[in-house]
Amino acid sequence: MTSYVSICNKLGQKGTKTGSKGAPIRYEAVERCLEKLYKIAEENQASIHMPRIGCGLAGGKWECIEPIISK
Repeated sequence: MTSYVSICNKLGQKGTKTGSKGAPIRYEAVERCLEKLYKIAEENQASIHMPRIGCGLAGGKWECIEPIISK
């Protein structure tokens, strides 16, 4: 049995520092990226594995990210 691993890089933030406009996370961009990733995974009968994306340097809140992932 041959198994493959694919990597998906996404852009879900603008900039790298929290400033007057808030954290660099862009929840809408994260959602769009995950929707595209879901379609690709579904077509390839693949599973998706990831850490708590968007909650580190991007400054996102898990309580906002988790529902996007669940959706």
